[in-house]
Amino acid sequence: MIQKRSILPIIVISQFCCTSLWFASNGVMNNLVTTFNLSDSAIGHLTSVIQFGFIIGTLVFAILTIADRFSPSKVFFVSALLGALFNVTIIWDGHTLSSLLSLRFLTGFCLAGIYPVGMKIAADYYQQGLGKSLGFLVGALVIGTAFPHLLKSLVDISIWKLVILITSGIAILGGTLMLTLVPNGPYRHASQGLDLSAFSKVFKRSAFRAAAFGYFGHMWELYAFWAFVPVMLHTYSDLHGDIDFNTPLLSFFIIGIGGLGCVVGGYLSQRLGTKQTAFTALLLSCICCIICPFLFMINSEIVFIGFLVFWGIVVIADSPLFSTLVAQNAQPEIKGTALTIVNCIGFSITIVSILLLTTIREMTGSNYMYMLLALGPVFGLLALRNKK
Repeated sequence: MIQKRSILPIIVISQFCCTSLWFASNGVMNNLVTTFNLSDSAIGHLTSVIQFGFIIGTLVFAILTIADRFSPSKVFFVSALLGALFNVTIIWDGHTLSSLLSLRFLTGFCLAGIYPVGMKIAADYYQQGLGKSLGFLVGALVIGTAFPHLLKSLVDISIWKLVILITSGIAILGGTLMLTLVPNGPYRHASQGLDLSAFSKVFKRSAFRAAAFGYFGHMWELYAFWAFVPVMLHTYSDLHGDIDFNTPLLSFFIIGIGGLGCVVGGYLSQRLGTKQTAFTALLLSCICCIICPFLFMINSEIVFIGFLVFWGIVVIADSPLFSTLVAQNAQPEIKGTALTIVNCIGFSITIVSILLLTTIREMTGSNYMYMLLALGPVFGLLALRNKK
């Protein structure tokens, strides 16, 4: 019998293993473009389609209240197994852009049974200190997201398929760990049946709306920043010809360091309060959006990398705190559905911001486009400020 103190590390490890599927294609994007003769715009489409798959998945999961009606660990395992299958199929040599987009869509759909369900499992075990627990959990998501970039920096660029194989393998491992070692939590309130009204019911509470709107503003910025970290590094290298970055390794570090931000934010929330800590992190990331274009003009790679590292920390530090506020202000019997609904809407927003930056980059190439990311944090800050 697994002791309760061991549950959180298992959930964290499982979450890390399975969320590495998320940006697996981004970690080998240049190889996909070359191997399958894709256009340069493929990065935006392949990144957005997995978000779209996640959105449709969370919509289906929310409407059917799957995370509340069925054992979350079993849902997590099945989703991990199918997600790994769709991910590994990318290595087939006969793909077109359409087939690649289909596979990434299906992978994203499966992630709807991994990320929000993992948070649901944690919430079923931890009522006190939930912010700290979700800090570790979202930190695992961050490192899992960055992991393909690390793999790419460690393996020969010509054997990119190994990155896909490894991410699929560890996803199966993560799902198996969750299924075999994490039973239903003591605070789980199973739904008694299908509740099609749950989607609208959750937003009736003003405190829930404030947390959700803060999360939506945060999501406008987050995934666009993650998707464009390699682009920022390449752009800076082109502007300052004497600089040659190890882009995959730096991308891993800049994105992955956000895991530390999640953990630190979780601990700070116990001292400063969850809402105040989330507000501060969102404010700092908003400032980063505004000053970002001017950092490209500074001929100091240390300053530029330091700035991106700081942004990588604060851009995600508020995410587990918003999820905590969402979970705490939702009805217990539809807590999993509430988390899934908020994820559904939040990730819908990421598609818009990613495609907006992709379009502006293709049309103008201006670095001032990153200032548009500040719109989301400003919206979130206003929601947190005006709602009790």
